[in-house]
Amino acid sequence: MKFFSCLMALLLFLLQAVPGLGLPKDTLRCLEYHGYCFHLKSCPEPFAAFGTCYRRRKTCCVDTTSNYHICQEDGGHCVPPEIRCVQEQVGLCPRRGWKCCTEV
Repeated sequence: MKFFSCLMALLLFLLQAVPGLGLPKDTLRCLEYHGYCFHLKSCPEPFAAFGTCYRRRKTCCVDTTSNYHICQEDGGHCVPPEIRCVQEQVGLCPRRGWKCCTEV
């Protein structure tokens, strides 16, 4: 988790340093509060809506318990429901109905 935070900070710094490549202001605000941008209109539990991302096309969701698992951070891959997982794992995916798999 610490590595991911450092990587995100570096990415945000580089995006802001190059003219024209910056993230939208609402997305930057979401990331500052350690939020995640979901395609959903409402946030899954234990997240709470905190505004929008990507020029109001996504919802910014902030964790309310600090006890969450994001699929990609835990080494998983988010896949659509029609794809079968060899091994499924607990983890949040940004699209409704998608599942988190360790092996596809």
